[in-house]
Amino acid sequence: MKTTYNGAAVPANGKAIEFSDGVFRVPDHPVIPFIEGDGTGRDIWKASRGVFDAAVEKAYGGKRKIEWLEIFAGEKAYRQFQEWLPQDSVDAIRDFRVAIKGPLTTPVGGGIRSLNVTLRQVLDLYACVRPVRYFTGVPSPVREPERMNVVIFRENTEDVYAGIEWRSGTQEVKKLIDFLNNEMLKGTSKKVREDSGVGIKPMSPTGTKRLVRRAIVHALENRRTVVTLVHKGNIQKFTEGAFRDWGYELATQEFRAQVVTERESWILDNKHKNPNISVEENAASIEPGLDQANDEFRKQVYAEVKRTLDALYASHGNGQWKKKILINDRIADSVFQQVLTRADEYQVFATPNLNGDYLSDACAAQVGGLGMAPGANIGDGFGVFEATHGTAPKYADKDVINPSSVMLSGAMMFDFMDWKPVARLIEDGIARTIQQKRVTYDLERLMPGAKKLKTSEYASAIIENMQAAVGAGD
Repeated sequence: MKTTYNGAAVPANGKAIEFSDGVFRVPDHPVIPFIEGDGTGRDIWKASRGVFDAAVEKAYGGKRKIEWLEIFAGEKAYRQFQEWLPQDSVDAIRDFRVAIKGPLTTPVGGGIRSLNVTLRQVLDLYACVRPVRYFTGVPSPVREPERMNVVIFRENTEDVYAGIEWRSGTQEVKKLIDFLNNEMLKGTSKKVREDSGVGIKPMSPTGTKRLVRRAIVHALENRRTVVTLVHKGNIQKFTEGAFRDWGYELATQEFRAQVVTERESWILDNKHKNPNISVEENAASIEPGLDQANDEFRKQVYAEVKRTLDALYASHGNGQWKKKILINDRIADSVFQQVLTRADEYQVFATPNLNGDYLSDACAAQVGGLGMAPGANIGDGFGVFEATHGTAPKYADKDVINPSSVMLSGAMMFDFMDWKPVARLIEDGIARTIQQKRVTYDLERLMPGAKKLKTSEYASAIIENMQAAVGAGD
């Protein structure tokens, strides 16, 4: 570990967070690297840091304190070091394990190593975690936004993020299409059009299972009762469909005592309601149209019912399954309309990369947009927390932007560090301030009777409300 990063000394009173045997050991004065961000990042980081420090002080009365270490990426890094992402910044996050950042610019013309991509590769940050919840009073395009309270675990290293593409019309894609049409698709009715661009997306049991494992652990630790696997397996059976299958496999092999799959719950519930139900009747109940299926398929479903009852009825039967975490799955396009019409049926999502990208933004749109949406990139032993929105350069240094995304990402960070009282103070302070209709311009223009605050004033109001919460014994 270095004594300086980007020429700045590590705070003398701070110590690094340690990680061993799957457990974080957080000192009372942890060093947390931060990147303030480009554009509006300067305003929202200053406001957020003030809230973070106030919450730690209120929670622990001076016994604990964050020792902040500024590191650099984006425009500020380029101005000072002629690099968009200095190696020292990557090293600091790796050495201190937990970091937080504001939004960063991707300059026109390329030539920049993406911070997120680089950190995903170096630290193997395989889970993009996006909690989405509603704060009372925030304007919403849906009638009942309070029904939305989910956490999305999006796979961060595979699918389109690891995709390989060949441009239409190139020699490389012609070679690939010839191979596909003349070798891999030979004797079939399928053909790839000669003028196509082609992309390949890899998905593995390794990447899938570690993501689903993290989603289920989150559900167990936070008393969530439903984990939903999102996929397009009805079309892409060996990637998206395999994600679903590998997810169920992980859940039932590693968490058998704590979980029940949706189909298992149907079988167990049928037996509970009618102890004399036959295997065949039970099978017909869970598989509509079974009487029209071929003998082989019917036998498979009968075997599934018998296997489930033999293995699980003693531990999960007689209604005991209702106390377990329900593992179910939904087709991606179906779940998009369901988070609009019945969002409260879902709690934790585990998704491949592209599905999770769409789903997290669609959910956030219902509860105030990306300005209210926190996020993190998590790996085994590392956590990088971040604003989910862009830099909005035309508003830079005007003290007007909503800093809630970074503040709520900070709350996630404190939960990750197991400083939960700090996280609750931040969330409660934000909730109280919004309920008082004291908000930044993005919310004020949509809230009748609201008072428009500057970014800095909004932060001060949140701190005041944290003080009120502590004084009231909340």
